[in-house]
Amino acid sequence: MGERGNRVNVTPVPLTPEILVPRLGDYLVERGWLSQEDLEAVLSYQAALRDRGQEVPLLGQLLVKLGKISQSLLDQAITEYVLQLRAALEESNQQLEQRVQQRTAELERALQKLSELNQLKANFVANISHELRTPLTHLKGYHELLLSGDLGALNESQLHALRTMQRAIERLERLIEDLILFSTTERGNLPVMIQPIDLCTLCRSLVEQVTPRARDHRLSLELSCPAEGELFAYGDWEKIGWVIHQLLDNAIKFTPAGGQIVLAVDLMSEYVEVSVTDTGIGIPANRIQELFEPFHQLDGSSTRRYGGTGLGLSLAQKIIEAHNSVISVTSELGRGSRFSFLLRRVFPQPRLGGEHADG
Repeated sequence: MGERGNRVNVTPVPLTPEILVPRLGDYLVERGWLSQEDLEAVLSYQAALRDRGQEVPLLGQLLVKLGKISQSLLDQAITEYVLQLRAALEESNQQLEQRVQQRTAELERALQKLSELNQLKANFVANISHELRTPLTHLKGYHELLLSGDLGALNESQLHALRTMQRAIERLERLIEDLILFSTTERGNLPVMIQPIDLCTLCRSLVEQVTPRARDHRLSLELSCPAEGELFAYGDWEKIGWVIHQLLDNAIKFTPAGGQIVLAVDLMSEYVEVSVTDTGIGIPANRIQELFEPFHQLDGSSTRRYGGTGLGLSLAQKIIEAHNSVISVTSELGRGSRFSFLLRRVFPQPRLGGEHADG
């Protein structure tokens, strides 16, 4: 009952063509069909009706009722005004469509230019990488001759210098291979040979390779596998090995002396998880995605403490994506990081394994 008592009766606005026309009075004055004085007088009369709480007709109807204009003239004015509004709307739509077409064409040109620049970048990286490979081959050849003693006996200081050179040559070789791999992926061509691989055998081989570097950095490096035997998953032996080596290399690079690194292979039902955990410097949570941008490092200053091209994790992610998986990252600033990915497990396990360890 209370709601009924508070209900206010509102007289609906009559549905006439006039409700489509704003500022009808001004238009009639502009056309010379109504004087400004008559308009103001009718508006005042309309306001007086409203103040008394009486029903207030629309302006055009009131003008006709008071004899200021005829009904035919009102109809003509309304028709002209509506046609003008429609023409203005059509013109506005045409202008909007032209702007959309113009912006679309500009975006297409920008995308085309970006595609061309990306192609030029990939071609440049590929050409430079292959050009660097040739002198590196000569360096490696003569270095091996010197180290083997074929060019004469060497004292301990000379041998130490050659071993230092060997580490630098190996690093340069990896950087060049990274650049070549990057140019390959930029062309959208990343072939992977998926077959059963023994992950524990692969990981043991990789740990042996990087242990000297970890020892030089005074780091503890451990391997954790679920069994002494074989554990097979589907993957490309060479490229998965490259990814794990990259993750170990990063862990060594960003873990202070006295820290710990663990390479683990764990069973996850239908999958096998490979993870590298370190007690390094960690990564801010809001910057983890930046890790996978090519040629990008979180410390981008010219005096970066840590070297590298910034390609490693970008390439690693592309390789793992080619295996229908992703690299997951968890990290705590100042406490360390964990990088992991999943590979589909092989059922049943092959009787023979590790054949790919020799490449």
